[in-house]
Parts: sequence; structure tokens; C-alpha cells
Amino acid sequence: MSDGAPKHPYHLVDPSPWPALGALAGFILAFGATLGMHPDILGPHVAEMMKAIHWWVVVPGFLLVLSVMYWWWSDVIAESRKYHTAVVQLGLRYGMILFIASEVLFFAAFFWAFFDASIYHAAAEMPARTEANGGIWPPKGIHVIPAFDLPFMNTLILLLSGTTVTWAHHAILEGKNKDAVRGLLATVILGACFTGIQVYEYAHAPFGFSDNIYTSTFFMATGFHGFHVFVGTTFLLVCMFRAMKGQFTPKQHFGFEAAAWYWHFVDVVWLFLFVCVYWWGAGNAPLAVHH
Repeated sequence: MSDGAPKHPYHLVDPSPWPALGALAGFILAFGATLGMHPDILGPHVAEMMKAIHWWVVVPGFLLVLSVMYWWWSDVIAESRKYHTAVVQLGLRYGMILFIASEVLFFAAFFWAFFDASIYHAAAEMPARTEANGGIWPPKGIHVIPAFDLPFMNTLILLLSGTTVTWAHHAILEGKNKDAVRGLLATVILGACFTGIQVYEYAHAPFGFSDNIYTSTFFMATGFHGFHVFVGTTFLLVCMFRAMKGQFTPKQHFGFEAAAWYWHFVDVVWLFLFVCVYWWGAGNAPLAVHH
């Protein structure tokens, strides 16, 4: 052991502040989002202040999350170039698979809420729900966003982005770095287009977040997906800069691989949202018209 050379293929991580700071950032972001949705949760005085601040309350947590992401990823990138052996990469793959599995369960909760409210909107044992919804789904007075308008355009955008990220993956495997950069650039642009269209859709939505159970579940499910698209786009943007520096090789590119897995997961979730929430979930409600 006197030569200082590693005697095993594992990576023993140095003490890091990022897990604790990341947890704190997540708490601040979640607390801010809770205040944004329920401004009266801390009393009437806080509610009055929240009316002036409104959704800006999420900004501190959001900025702290982004900062921790930047610092933590910078450390991981530096470590990957020296310590990520084949054994370490295998462990990281298992970790990413488990993370995506947890994300599946995360979205399952939102789909459960939507289906519970939509399928049992006129349950005999829940007269209060029937009265609130008018016995129909979507509830009375709701004009829904047409599925084959902006949502369908976003579906095509995400499906196309799945092909461009796959192009980038094959380019890395074949050692074609320039093509990998082109594929990643195209994917990032498509991700930004998706986010822009969803922001426009929200800005012109014919209903508000707290109008009823349909609007709440709609914004929660599609909004959290939109947040995941933003995170995935950022993930791929980092990979693009790394590819420009030639940091990916055919044998060592797990950072990109993890981003690609995450992006494909986001694609699949959107397909379920499009079919279940925008299309099937619209029922026979009147369609909103953009002006």
C-alpha cells in the first residue's frame, strides 16, 4: 500500500456538502411551491403577503437547486474522468435505473389522482364530489385545451427529440464526435421549443390552477412533466458542452447515457399524458379556442 496506487476498482467519494445542500434546496423549493398553491396555509397575514409575491416565492429554492446541480455535476464530471472504472459505471447504471423507477412512481401518483377523479366523478357514495363536478367529467363550465392543437405539436417535437438523442448516442459509439454534438444541439433546441410551447399554452389556458379537481390534476401532472423536460434539457446541454470538449469516448460516456435514458423516460410519460389527460380526459367538454 506504500505506493499509493488504488487496490480496488471502486470509487470512494470524498466528503461533499452537495447532498445536504441539495436536500435543503429541494425543501425550500417544495415549501415555496406549497405557499404558491396554498397562500393561506400559514395564516391570513402571510396570505396577504403572498398575494403580492405569488409564484415568485419559488424563485429562491429554484435558484438554489440549479446552483447545487451545477456544483455537484461539476464535481461528478471531474471524478468521472479519473475514477469511473467499469465497475463504478455499472453501479451508476443501476442507480440511474432505480432513480427512473422512482420517477415512474412519482408520476403514477398524479395519474392515480386524475383517474380517480375522472372515472368516479359521479360515485354514489361520494355525493359531494358529484355535486362539485355536476356529475360529469370534465366538470361543468370547463373548456378544455384541444388535444390535437398545441399538445399534439409538442408530442411530435418530443418524438423527434427522441430520434436526435439516439443519433447522438450512436455517433458517440462510433467515435463521431461532431455528429454527437449536432444530435445533442438538435435535442436541446427541440426541448427548448417544447418548453416554450407549454409556457404559451399555460399563459392562454382557459382555466386556472385552483378552479376544480380537473384543473388541479391537469396542471400538476403536465407541470411536473414540464419541469422534468427543463431538467432533461439542462442535462443534455451539459452533455453537449462535454461532447464539444471531447470528453465522451465509445467506452466511457455514462454521463450522456444517463441523460439519454432520462430523456426517453420523459418522452414516454408525455405520451401517457397526451393520451390520458389531453385526449381521453377531455371527454365531451367544449374545446377552448386560442385567439
